[in-house]
Amino acid sequence: MSVGGAALLTGAVFVLSGWPGDAPYRTVAGPGHGRGMSQVGAFESARNGWVAERILTHYYPGAVLATVAPTALRVRLMTRDGLSLDAFAAAGLRVAGREVAPGHVVHLTPLPGGGANVVVTAGCDGEVLWQAATDDPWIRPLDPRPNRPAAEHLTLCGGPAYRGALGVSAEDGVPRTVNQVDVEDYLLGVVPAEVQANWADKGAAEALRAQAIAARSYALAEQRYPYAQTCDTTDCQEYPGTAREDPRAAAAVAATAGRVLLRDGRILRTEYSAAPDGGEPADIYTFDVGSAPRELLAATPPEDSSGQTSGAESVIAAEYRRIGGATSAVGTPIGPEMLLPQQAGTYRLYTNGVIIATPTLGAQVVDFTTLLQLVPDAPGAQAIPSTAQAADAPSADASHSSGGVPPAAGAPPSGAAPPSGGAVSPGAAPPSGGAVSPGAAAHPATAPTSPAASVPPVNAVPHAVSTPSARAVPPGDTAPAASVPSGDAAPGGSIPSVALPAAE
Repeated sequence: MSVGGAALLTGAVFVLSGWPGDAPYRTVAGPGHGRGMSQVGAFESARNGWVAERILTHYYPGAVLATVAPTALRVRLMTRDGLSLDAFAAAGLRVAGREVAPGHVVHLTPLPGGGANVVVTAGCDGEVLWQAATDDPWIRPLDPRPNRPAAEHLTLCGGPAYRGALGVSAEDGVPRTVNQVDVEDYLLGVVPAEVQANWADKGAAEALRAQAIAARSYALAEQRYPYAQTCDTTDCQEYPGTAREDPRAAAAVAATAGRVLLRDGRILRTEYSAAPDGGEPADIYTFDVGSAPRELLAATPPEDSSGQTSGAESVIAAEYRRIGGATSAVGTPIGPEMLLPQQAGTYRLYTNGVIIATPTLGAQVVDFTTLLQLVPDAPGAQAIPSTAQAADAPSADASHSSGGVPPAAGAPPSGAAPPSGGAVSPGAAPPSGGAVSPGAAAHPATAPTSPAASVPPVNAVPHAVSTPSARAVPPGDTAPAASVPSGDAAPGGSIPSVALPAAE
């Protein structure tokens, strides 16, 4: 779906004629519609000595070959329509401004009016570790840069892995999953899905290069949805994530990095197909065009509403490290970072105190009484451990372990039945071809469910029924029971009571 000529400079145009033959060769995507470049014809042309640029110029006469800057693309994952987003990464990931440990799974469901409900579990079907509402509906890898190793890819429970970030949106009340990915990373999955990577072994490596340029142009010219430019099926271009990546196709992508076809200064939606007869040159004025190169989305990760870059240390974590970490007066963590009412900031409980962070005050160490004044319904605030229990408090990593998570506000009582459409019990057979889920049992496909009817109040962590994939929150007796110490009797050190402004 792009134009070219041998040894082109940006903006050059080549119009060639002649066709070397039309012997068929099997492609991956099927015969198609016959418009634009024939993948079969490109294969035969490459074997007859044509370079990628000449192949493209033949099929898209009059188009201009240009180079664009690194660019991000948003792809609707259509097989996930109506489902929650359930993902993990072997190296860990980030969500709602927090880092999630390896083996822990994030379940994300869009909320009405934007944002998402977040539930983090131990494994795809394990115990709920924490949950919250966020206005930042993205799961991000630890490092947002392109071309990252497999351990950093985001993997769906029972499904494929994806480079880049995964997020959720809602369309007419139905959940949508979106992959925001650098276009070069996207092409690593598209090119070997649309044609055979082994063409490089059959004297047709230039056909792979032509396919890479055509696929890049097609994707960047798309604008199908308010929340994503393109989709992952053959309605757009086949994109199975990382499942079919191949070094031969990757070499073709790298050799053509940033190259696209333009018509009248705008990116040409370079249609192509597996037409078996070799195809014919197209009238490029019958094809749509997209943005001008300068209008493309910069290749940066989705904005983190916490103000942090993916993989960056949180404000609370930085303050904890500054005051001495586990050897400081506040002791060791006993839970994850949580949101203050009206999302005015975040806080984290420690054995001997609390660290609160707000945009106006930065990070502050306060006592439990101050926390209860700000967040009377704080998860676990009614069961803050005493000095005697501090010795048994889990470390920062252990705070995610099974059984040590305070109950969320509004959690169902012990023994309550899980919501309809919830997860199948651990141990269920994995779906055919599905990825192995962390934590022993593979995660079956989640039943389609509409998002929550209303956004839960910020000072009450959303309970399980807010998300299609949410599990029953552990009953209250899993949290250690103790009275809340007063501000002037904080054990293990002097924790001053700091007056904070009311949340706006």
